[in-house]
Amino acid sequence: QDPVDFEWSYWIEWGRDRILWLLAGHLLVSQVSRLLVEKYKPWCLMVYGMAACWLLLGIKGFAVILLHATISFAVAQFQLSVLTWLCSLTLLSTLRVPAVEEAKRKWYDTENEYYLLLFTLSVRCLFCTSFSLEYCWHGPAQKSSHSFLWMLAYVFYYPTFHNGPLMNFDEFSKQMRSQEAFSLKTNLRIFMVGIMRIFFWWCLAELMIHLMYIHALYSSAPPLEAASYWALGGLALAQVLFFYVKYLVLYGVPALLLQMDGLKPPALPCCVSLMHSFTKMWRTFDVGLHRFLVRYIYVPMGGSQSSLLGTLFSTALTFAFVSYWHGGQSYLWYWGALNWLGVIAEGGITKILSISPIQDLI
Repeated sequence: QDPVDFEWSYWIEWGRDRILWLLAGHLLVSQVSRLLVEKYKPWCLMVYGMAACWLLLGIKGFAVILLHATISFAVAQFQLSVLTWLCSLTLLSTLRVPAVEEAKRKWYDTENEYYLLLFTLSVRCLFCTSFSLEYCWHGPAQKSSHSFLWMLAYVFYYPTFHNGPLMNFDEFSKQMRSQEAFSLKTNLRIFMVGIMRIFFWWCLAELMIHLMYIHALYSSAPPLEAASYWALGGLALAQVLFFYVKYLVLYGVPALLLQMDGLKPPALPCCVSLMHSFTKMWRTFDVGLHRFLVRYIYVPMGGSQSSLLGTLFSTALTFAFVSYWHGGQSYLWYWGALNWLGVIAEGGITKILSISPIQDLI
């Protein structure tokens, strides 16, 4: 087996050890509450999510996540989007303060446990931001649906707790409140089909890392220097295809549980072999993250409806946030800048090609 892909090895190890069992517990609580107490389903799932967080991350990890949610909710009371964003970025930046990192590491026996808290806090930051901005944008009549209790139900919703996918609060709240007709038989059919699909994707991913050694090859310079350009192109394609299959599994499991809870999950990643543009890749690979970026950064900053400079700025700000949220290392800034240039180039060429004389020429 090629052990170099940290993300796959990490989540598979945690899944086998504890997370899959906790997700199975969530499924049981969800189906029982839908069957017996549909009205109280959000609160049953909230309590279960908090208990699972406590069990997996300990009392200190649970307290930190609760503290982040409380601070975000308190700042949202001012109903100022700028203040909410400052709070979110400040909380996100605390994850990279060396003294804070060292203090959190001491809570756990292994690095893997610390990283689980780190990944969870990073994803929870987006959820807290989504709730807080929706709170700022809604009037007094809708405040009851944006209470602190609803924030906890959203933040501690367990299927999306550690790694996503991201679901904006307005979608989550609307769907969680609607009480659809519950059919155990239908849910069982959805579950069986979903499990078979995820098992197939998992087997395919395992075959790729046992037979292709993609990550081991690109982590070592001599094989890359010796390879032809065709081989390098094939290696790059194999890497992104594995990334696609990996996220079919990592997002497929929580997406299936969302369906079982009566929610509509964000669409799973679209196959990268079907992509020919940066724009489509960002729209269809991580749909939940794309919706978050468009709703809370791109559109509020002007988006495509503003001037050319406004569009360039709002797009740059969107990619800057993505780079910072992923860790803010130098290579991530280069990655974000190149994606920004790709999207801008595509947008510019599309506008040029839409001009009437160019259309006639074509």
